[in-house]
Amino acid sequence: MAESSSVQRNLALQRQWYGEPLGDRVRRLVVAFRISQAQLADVLGISAPMLSQVMSGRRAKIGNPQVLARLVMLERKVLIPGVASGEPDAIKQALEDVRQSQPSVGRDNLPVKHAANGEEAVWPILREVAKPNELEAAASILEGRYPGLAGLLRRAANGD
Repeated sequence: MAESSSVQRNLALQRQWYGEPLGDRVRRLVVAFRISQAQLADVLGISAPMLSQVMSGRRAKIGNPQVLARLVMLERKVLIPGVASGEPDAIKQALEDVRQSQPSVGRDNLPVKHAANGEEAVWPILREVAKPNELEAAASILEGRYPGLAGLLRRAANGD
């Protein structure tokens, strides 16, 4: 009974800290990248048992900020067209990019930025799939008919 209470408390803390239980986020990545939990743990840089404990709520948090940053990186890579369509090479490359990354998390480079309207969260994704000059070109094409979208593409290209 005490363990169940502890798990429920941990899951509530995960909702507060991460927006939802980490098990839900991890399961989506396992499905999107078509890998096992153990393979995902390896990519994130965490042991498989530790990942299992976090997923089940036996642990409340991911203590290593690099692991959390890699989790966010993978969530963003799901939106890369090749990954989203299930292309094996794109999936393999995305996983390897994250596995090899050495993200640093500090006050000025948090893995997730929050803007008043949330659009800054989209910029890294757009920058992963298109170069700044491509975003600018797309904005020029869309300007007449979709000025709001064109503006978003320009801000993503410029990072402002």
